[in-house]
Amino acid sequence: MRSPLIKAKELIAFSDTKKFILVDAGYDYARYESKHLAGAIHIDLNKDLSHIEDNPALGGRHPLPSPVAFGNTLGKLGITPESHVIVYDDKNASMSAARFWWMLKALGHEKVQVLDGGFQAAEKQGFPINNEIPTSQALSPYPAKDWKLPLTDLNEVKSASGKTNQSIIDVRESERYQGKNEPIDKIAGHIPGAINLPFTENLDEYGFFLPQEKLKEKYLKEFNGIPSNEIIVHCGSGVTACHTLLAVTFAGLDIPRLYIGSWSEWSRNNLPIAP
Repeated sequence: MRSPLIKAKELIAFSDTKKFILVDAGYDYARYESKHLAGAIHIDLNKDLSHIEDNPALGGRHPLPSPVAFGNTLGKLGITPESHVIVYDDKNASMSAARFWWMLKALGHEKVQVLDGGFQAAEKQGFPINNEIPTSQALSPYPAKDWKLPLTDLNEVKSASGKTNQSIIDVRESERYQGKNEPIDKIAGHIPGAINLPFTENLDEYGFFLPQEKLKEKYLKEFNGIPSNEIIVHCGSGVTACHTLLAVTFAGLDIPRLYIGSWSEWSRNNLPIAP
């Protein structure tokens, strides 16, 4: 099975073949315009990877677009089911790269990898950098009917929060989970029953994902006998949660269930909140 991660050295060695599509999923488009990995096309979290509604109480701050809408976006980028896609961002995969990976996997796409260490790792290894904006070869829409990976909704999370045999993982920073700090959403705290495993703990001190065996050992211990595909993972708005889904997949375990509405939805619906 192809690893969901690719190292910068592997990318450089592979780049001579030109048999892949390189995607920059960084949130800061100004940075992309200024410098990016040569040949990378850009995808936008708000415009391409979300269908943002006026009221975050209905689906959170970054709800998913429909599979059909996402398929249209992929077609415009020249991505087909046969494409080998490599995606990166400049935040160790936490800002959109892992989300894009999850969305492609959720359509059943096989050949998609996230650049371990992101933009900075490739730049340090000498991958060519420029500010040229490549033109995508628009194709027919990517065939997409439904999401094939497990999702969960507000009602299912409400039910799970009262059970002792259903783990809910909150991947936000510890201070947000503990209600000490909430820089984005209106109410601080966490979903009752959720445990805190910050996504940053998937990484080593250099910003690379921990070794596969170390991640596997960690998550098997935390899941405490519950199959990984029954675990619910969430964050603030369904973006950084995908970082942990990527880490669990890299560890060789089944992909957990994503609560896309996450804290941004839960905290706006007059539901119980643990401090």
